[in-house]
Order: sequence, then structure tokens, then C-alpha cells
Amino acid sequence: MNSSDITIRLKRLPHGTGLPVPAYATEHAAGMDVVAAEELILAPGARHAVATGFAMAIPAGYEVQVRPRSGLALKYGITCLNTPGTIDADYRGEVKVILANLGSEPFAVKRGERIAQLVPAKVQGASFAEVAELDETVRGAGGFGSTGV
Repeated sequence: MNSSDITIRLKRLPHGTGLPVPAYATEHAAGMDVVAAEELILAPGARHAVATGFAMAIPAGYEVQVRPRSGLALKYGITCLNTPGTIDADYRGEVKVILANLGSEPFAVKRGERIAQLVPAKVQGASFAEVAELDETVRGAGGFGSTGV
């Protein structure tokens, strides 16, 4: 464990027995692989909140982001909706991953299969100050491709 690492408490749920806890696959990986705690067939165009078999307590001032796995996305069109999803520090329910099948074939989610990545991140607080005018910039109000290709 690195000196800057945080500790996230994890509670295994009954249907998560025997599954690995989220873990980094390599030394420099940014995300921890998380596995499915259930089996199902995800039809093309379908989505499902896949159980992971655990709940967690994230330290205050942090979130855990849920991100898709690039291999599943490229090979099968499987992605996570609401990406990156945010798990807040005060949430104590089961972690679920919203998988969607954007591919053309049904996809079998297998228990113990890696389905997503979890990335802990520090939360930056902010507040809004309502003003009558905003400062001018070169870009101005241009958006949605206005800066070119």
C-alpha cells in the first residue's frame, strides 16, 4: 500500500461469498477490477444493474467512479451506462454496475467475470456565486464542435 492510498472498508454480502474483492490487475493500473456476483444474458440493446456482492464505506472527501472495461467494449459492445458512475462516500448499499449491451449479439454475464473498473477519486467541493455577467473569452458561448475538428 502506498502512503497516499486510502482504505475503503468492504462488506461482503451473502451472494458475494467466494468472489475476489476489487483489485488492481497490474502495478500501475488506475482502476480496480470488479466482478459480477450473478449470471444473466444481456440481450442486444438491454441494460441491467449487475450485482457485485459487496457494499463499501468510502472515506469522506472521496468518491469511487465506475468505469467500463475496454476489452468488453471493443470485443462485445458491453459498456457501463452513466459513465463514469459515481459512488458517494455516504452510500452503504450494494455496489451494482449498470451494464448495457450495445453489440449485436446476446452477451452472457458470468459470475466471477470482470465487468467494470472502480477508480477512487478525491472530491473537490464547490459553490456557485450568481453574477449578472460573466467574463469574456475567445471561445465565448461556442460549444458542440465550435472549436473545429
